[in-house]
Amino acid sequence: MTSVDSIKKQFPFFSQTKNGKPWAFLDNAASCQKPESVLKKMDEVYRTTYANVHRGIYDMAENGTKLYEGVRELVANFLGARSVDEIIFTKNTTEAINLAAYSLSRRLKPGDEILLTEMEHHANLVPWQQAALRTGAKLKFIPLNDDFCLDLSGLHSLLGVKTKIVALSAMSNVLGTVNDLADLIKKAHAVGAVVLVDAAQAAAHLKLNVKDLDCDLLAFSGHKIYGPSGVGVLYGKAESLNNMPPFLTGGHMIADVWYDRATWNTIPAKFEAGTPPIVEVIGLGAAVKFINSVGWDFILNHEKELTRSGLKKLLSVDGLKLLGPKDASRRGPVFSFTLDGVHAHDVAGILNEYGVAVRAGHHCTAPLHKKYGIVATTRASCGIYNTTEDIDRLVVGLERARKMLD
Repeated sequence: MTSVDSIKKQFPFFSQTKNGKPWAFLDNAASCQKPESVLKKMDEVYRTTYANVHRGIYDMAENGTKLYEGVRELVANFLGARSVDEIIFTKNTTEAINLAAYSLSRRLKPGDEILLTEMEHHANLVPWQQAALRTGAKLKFIPLNDDFCLDLSGLHSLLGVKTKIVALSAMSNVLGTVNDLADLIKKAHAVGAVVLVDAAQAAAHLKLNVKDLDCDLLAFSGHKIYGPSGVGVLYGKAESLNNMPPFLTGGHMIADVWYDRATWNTIPAKFEAGTPPIVEVIGLGAAVKFINSVGWDFILNHEKELTRSGLKKLLSVDGLKLLGPKDASRRGPVFSFTLDGVHAHDVAGILNEYGVAVRAGHHCTAPLHKKYGIVATTRASCGIYNTTEDIDRLVVGLERARKMLD
């Protein structure tokens, strides 16, 4: 039977201690720890199977290609994609969104509109700013309500025939807000817009199905779903990808080359120029297998409990102001907050001494923090191996920080 204890034992990181106590690792929104199965698989490939993929006909190259392309099938099933050809391997979510922004911007002209939300991570904001600068398109933003959820009451005035692209987060990395995407995507498609979903935060916490969402593009990173850094995924409907020009050019992504011109390979190769992150992709596959072995029923139920517990306990701390919905059903286990009289970096530094790892800063959402008149927040974010005891240790550390620095 799956339990948090049995899961935690699969992560070598948790054998480490701080001042004699095991770590309460609460920085999962930034990056997750890695299970032994991921580390072992990557080590095995480097030691026994490493070779460049796709063109070698010797044993290691053919085995490596089989492993690499097998991950494409795993990820396609993980997302509910129609075909393995709809899965593009990238460096991370940021590169995936840059790929989409560059390729889609080739269709834009002055006066066209790109619709985002006020909660977006810089990775789903700055690439679109650059696309607008290149093309003369205009950025528009869906605002937030007082409950930290999207205010869709004025959507009819934001979404129209000029809207060519809608790019939005499935789950905020600061607010924890989980956005209801299906209806919004349907309305965006009704005006002919292409929809990209930033699933960097959501991929570890929500069971995604791109067919049900009907999004045109979706991006996430391996390191946020217990896999390695250096690898990400861009899902795209085949018709969308076929109509997009490549972002990077060079080897592998070509069909043929002459001295004065080239033609492009079919998808997914068209978007995977050069030697790919071979071992990282295989590590991503091991991470997907790990998540599948735990099961989404366990993940969703466990993280709902962490979210409820985190809300209740953090809201009881004197002087703590929490950003994000107070309704646990509308958010994930990501908690960003301020503590009266204590700078976010000081809070994080004190918590570190108690073996509690959190993040402090604007979390790559400077405009969102400016909206609320906040320079920085402290963020505690849970993963599959966290417990309510970790949250208790966070709260004890916060009480100590407040008393020390009040």
